[in-house]
Formats: sequence, structure tokens, C-alpha cells
Amino acid sequence: MDHIKSNTATKSHTTGGRSTTNNLATLLTAVHKDHPAIELVQGDHFHWSPAKNRIMYTDVSHNDVPEVTLLHELAHALLHHSTFTTDYELLLMEVEAWEKALTLGKKYKVAITDEYVQNCLDTYRDWLYMRSTCPSCGSNSLQESSKTYRCFNCQTTWSVSSSRLCRPYRKSVTRN
Repeated sequence: MDHIKSNTATKSHTTGGRSTTNNLATLLTAVHKDHPAIELVQGDHFHWSPAKNRIMYTDVSHNDVPEVTLLHELAHALLHHSTFTTDYELLLMEVEAWEKALTLGKKYKVAITDEYVQNCLDTYRDWLYMRSTCPSCGSNSLQESSKTYRCFNCQTTWSVSSSRLCRPYRKSVTRN
């Protein structure tokens, strides 16, 4: 297991109310066997790094389903997801990755419910909605650039953080 760097203990988890028979350690071994070029490294959170061809994982997920989250990150890897320019592109990548994760779940016998997937996607949809809401008039608009939105209604331009992991602060730049 030279590409798996871990101190993971064997555990059993549930996904959307259904119990899985695979534990994280077993799944890591199977994923490594099927995809030896992808490095699996334990860290603070789950993350796909295309630059390092590495999946960071933890044995504790925010919803206590690390097997599902690992398959989601593996899906990003197998789909060759690397960068995105707009928030909408990120949402599309997440939808693609969850569709692929459902397929991977069947292969690795990890139950993933549609409800769980939609709950995860809702966090991105909510994030996108907040970022695209005009701070002046409350209308929704499209992105002009990776960090800028412009309101169709009042012509206000606002900046957003480039991070998808932070709270969506909106700073007005101009108002015409």
C-alpha cells in the first residue's frame, strides 16, 4: 500500500440511512488496486488535487460517510476535473462527479442515496445563489469573470472570493 498513506481504523458507516458493508480501509485498498496512479493520502479533509494526482481523505466526514466522499473525490479524478472559471462550471463539475460517484458506489458496493447527493448539490446551489444575488437590489445575475458579477437590473458590479470553501461575501465595486 505504498500509495496509501493512512492511520485509518476499521469502521462501519451509513449513507443516507442505509448501512454499507465496506469500511474505509477496505475501500481505500480496492481503489488503490483499481487506480494505482492516484495517490491516496490521509489529511484534514477530502480533496482531489489534479496537480499532484492525489486524493486527500480523512476517516471522519462531515456527514460521517467517508466512503461516499472518497468515491466522490475519485469521480473528480476519473473525470479529470482540474480547474473551473465560473461558479456555474463548478456546479456542473459537482453534478458530473456525483453522477460518476453513484456508478462507483455500485461497483464498490457503497450505498449512495439520491437524497444524499441532492443534499450535497444543494449546498453548491445555495452557495451559487448567494454569490449571484445583487447586494444592492437583490436580483440574480450571471458572472462576468471568476471574481465578478454584474446586476442586470441596477448595473451594480460586485466582487466575490475565489474560494469555494468560504462564506460568500459580496463586496460592491460600482453602482451605476
